[in-house]
Amino acid sequence: MPGKIMAINAGSSSLKFQLFSLPDEHVICQGLIERIGMDDAIFNLRATDVKWREILPIADCRQGAEHLLHALIEHNIIDSLDEITGVGHRVAHGGEAFADSVVITPEVLDKIEQLGALAPLHNPVNALGIRVFQHALPHARAVAVFDTAFHQTLSQTAYLYPLPWRYYEELGIRRYGFHGTSHKYVSAVCAERMGRPLEALRIVSCHLGNGSSICAIGNGQSVNTSMGFTPQAGIMMGTRSGDIDPSILPFIQQAEGKSASEINHLINNQSGLLGVSGISHDYRDVEQAAANGNPRAKVALELFAERIRAVIGSYIVQLGGIDALIFTGGIGENARTARQQICRGLAFLGIELDEEKNISNQSFIQHDSAPVQIAIVNTNEELMIARDVIRVALNLPVQPALAAQ
Repeated sequence: MPGKIMAINAGSSSLKFQLFSLPDEHVICQGLIERIGMDDAIFNLRATDVKWREILPIADCRQGAEHLLHALIEHNIIDSLDEITGVGHRVAHGGEAFADSVVITPEVLDKIEQLGALAPLHNPVNALGIRVFQHALPHARAVAVFDTAFHQTLSQTAYLYPLPWRYYEELGIRRYGFHGTSHKYVSAVCAERMGRPLEALRIVSCHLGNGSSICAIGNGQSVNTSMGFTPQAGIMMGTRSGDIDPSILPFIQQAEGKSASEINHLINNQSGLLGVSGISHDYRDVEQAAANGNPRAKVALELFAERIRAVIGSYIVQLGGIDALIFTGGIGENARTARQQICRGLAFLGIELDEEKNISNQSFIQHDSAPVQIAIVNTNEELMIARDVIRVALNLPVQPALAAQ
């Protein structure tokens, strides 16, 4: 079936999109609407013959979607909205209800909204985006692609917290994990590049960006992952603390008279690289400050690497060894210093970085004699979303993982 697939990632103040053609999976256009809800919202659209940037008032997600679809016609990217046969929506939380992407029905949409209790900053906005595009494109098949779905293969011992059982049974408190679409994509790409079946590999995938998570992948499935009940858990991130002694929180709350929401803001928005360095949440800024001799920036980089190294080591134990270590995400794909610091001293585990390959950002950066492959893979969550629309809603075969590389 010829047609076009749109991948949508709707946030509270942004809307990211890509439009793909079928069956070649060519990116027709992509873009981002930022500062939704403001009088100076920014609309960026990029295609082969179009590079458009516009500043205008956009009141809400509905207006942003309408402006986007109008722009596709106005800039002759498509002739008619009827050309869009499918829309894939990134949804943050699928809970235990969704272990795979699904065609969106009224019942599915109701469940996504109910799961807003577990992801109050994300799922309600995701649900709104779904409703907006369903209204604008009623003929297109809509599919929900969940960040949590890939991690539904975790065992009970991996996803349960040692709390009273009723908190899991009644409130759904457990490890859910996130970035699943990214981890699934990059592991498939890595296996294909290695020329080996994904099911035969033991992989540790490091998605490192402003939000970061690590995933242990065995037999092609998620075995463990560092994010937990929320994306706050796990390793140190741009503004998130990651795992800390939980008793620190009531201690600070009592010492400084903070509310629960203020404490939550502290560990989610004021910690991590920003909190330790005092410079920025952006790894590049902290790296520059460290190079200029800032001692706190240097400590922040070292702490970031050490937290990641500790998780990698524990996941190698869980997997019973490792065949490939993957770096992806904005930091993983671009920060040579981060990769060097993370891999330092891991030769005894078979992880040995080649400095020249690392500096030149090659696809594989391990030493020639090292038994473990170290891969840099550019993640492409939007392509995975589009492929799931093809697979789930249109029942068409998808291209190999390397098609977009």
